[in-house]
Amino acid sequence: MQKGNLSRRGFMQRSLTALAAAGLPAWYAKEVFGLQAAQAAKQTSQGDRLLMGAIGIGPRPRRCLDLYNAARQNKSVAFVAACNVDKSHLDYSLKLMKDNGFTEVKGYKDYRELLDNKDIQAVAIAVPDHWHAIIAIEALRKGKDVYLEKPLTLTVAEGQALVKVAKETGRVFQTGSQQRSEFNGRFRLAVELVRNGRIGKIERIETRVGGIDPYKTGPFQKAPVPEGLDWDFWQGPTTAVDYIPQRCHYEFRWWYEYSGGKMTDWGAHHNDIAQWALDMDNSGPVEVEATGLQDTRPNCYNVHSRFIVNYKYANGVRLVCSDNRLPGSPDPRPGHDNGILFVGEGGKWIFVSRGTITASDRKLIDEPLPADAKKLYPSNNHMANFLDCVKTRKPTICPAEVGYHSVVVCHLGNIALRTGKKLKWDPVKEQFDDEAANKMLSRPMRAPYTLQV
Repeated sequence: MQKGNLSRRGFMQRSLTALAAAGLPAWYAKEVFGLQAAQAAKQTSQGDRLLMGAIGIGPRPRRCLDLYNAARQNKSVAFVAACNVDKSHLDYSLKLMKDNGFTEVKGYKDYRELLDNKDIQAVAIAVPDHWHAIIAIEALRKGKDVYLEKPLTLTVAEGQALVKVAKETGRVFQTGSQQRSEFNGRFRLAVELVRNGRIGKIERIETRVGGIDPYKTGPFQKAPVPEGLDWDFWQGPTTAVDYIPQRCHYEFRWWYEYSGGKMTDWGAHHNDIAQWALDMDNSGPVEVEATGLQDTRPNCYNVHSRFIVNYKYANGVRLVCSDNRLPGSPDPRPGHDNGILFVGEGGKWIFVSRGTITASDRKLIDEPLPADAKKLYPSNNHMANFLDCVKTRKPTICPAEVGYHSVVVCHLGNIALRTGKKLKWDPVKEQFDDEAANKMLSRPMRAPYTLQV
């Protein structure tokens, strides 16, 4: 027993040392270690068997593969279904799952057939953004709990529909905004510090989300559809076009037909944390204006490759989302071109990214928060949080409504970029003061695809 206690103490000390090396203050590292230890114990316990399906899984860089690997760490989870419209990706996934011991797994090209399997209790969905709402709504209607990769939806209207169905069905729902849970809790720490006044009144937030090389946007050549890929089904509700390899799989992100560029790729992460810090999970900005660079030639990536989007909130705080660090930023340190900068009174600031948390004065981070400080939803593993909530039926750290309001910020920015207008936004009525901009809150869907709301 003594040896075991010494071993546990040694493990704890090593863990705390590693967390401190990752930039966490000692007082917060102890909290993170406690969460990690509790979660590790849950993941290795054998609870009631949970049957899951993975929709959109394939070889890297498929995000659904990461979700699958995260879920299978829980010993109660059994994957029994995989789905992809690309046969080569499906074959890869089925072999992987069987090699991992999921011998009962079955493959599907059509997500609807997977969802018709009444034994499946939960699904992980990581498909191109233009499919998010249709598949997630169908899954909820079929009684499945849903982990849906960010950004929540392709349009504001789709998000409204998804939130409505999530509420009606009462299923457990997690948006894949994993910065709320992971990366050693850095983002939650930054938000708790800001929410508790560590930098005084917030004046400005900068979300740096990266850009696209404007010299590598195309034009791209049409090509024969690869054997085994159902290109028409992949396009689904979008307008049918000729196959271009750079439209499909990972690079769909750089076409407005299917996604929203870096604004909805990284912006869905960083703007989500900005919303959390502002206590705006159920609201949003009231004004948006943007400038950017876009390639409008045929067969080119058509999202904005470089951009600066300025938002204003009703409380006067300004959010600036850009492809890189802004000129004259108070944060002079190198390597801070992707992350979130919170600027407060008297030149105080806190910067957080997936790799670091720093401040204008290290004391802003190192000094413990008082005992009566406002604490936020604690989670150290996003998929594990979802699986815990499937069992307890409690809300996840990022349910549909929260994911919706965060992605709306991104959509507003893209609409401002595409219209070139300064727009006022009513976060209650969810309408612009501009008719042309309001038309961009939704997009037509190619028959026979519709939202089942």
